[in-house]
Amino acid sequence: MIKNYKDKFPTFHPSVYIDDSAVLIGDITIGQDSSVWPLVAARGDVNYIKIGQRTNIQDGSVLHLTRKSKQHPDGFPLVIGDDVTVGHKVMLHGCELRNRILVGMGAIVMDGVVVEDDVIIGAGSLVPPNKRLESGFLYVGSPVKQARPLNESERAFLTVSAQNYVELKNDYL
Repeated sequence: MIKNYKDKFPTFHPSVYIDDSAVLIGDITIGQDSSVWPLVAARGDVNYIKIGQRTNIQDGSVLHLTRKSKQHPDGFPLVIGDDVTVGHKVMLHGCELRNRILVGMGAIVMDGVVVEDDVIIGAGSLVPPNKRLESGFLYVGSPVKQARPLNESERAFLTVSAQNYVELKNDYL
């Protein structure tokens, strides 16, 4: 279901795949060759969601944000870059994920978090508010901790994973 919130309506490139069971509400923008899979809930009501190119949001994930306030005049929108793989049942709330990132299944990423380019967040990890994850590392745990640098194979997999989902969404389209 794709629906408005007040005067805001989701917009997306014609090459985007959105499963019929996904729910997208309000101020959401999705870039070229991205995909939104079954049972995803994305609510761009009190701020905005921006999803880049070749990014996939997998089954059962929840995407939301934080409204503007005195403490946070801009609130916390949800901004996701290019070539990002968001695993099954991930919760992203008012954070920024840059480019070439894999968020493992069941992970939670909270308000004010910034995840730099080329990062893997392990399955089930909790990234607490306002944390910055440095480029080039694997992060795991609850709360998340930097585990080790990514090797070349893992770095290469970040774009391979995104491309695999571009091919899959093309099959669905």
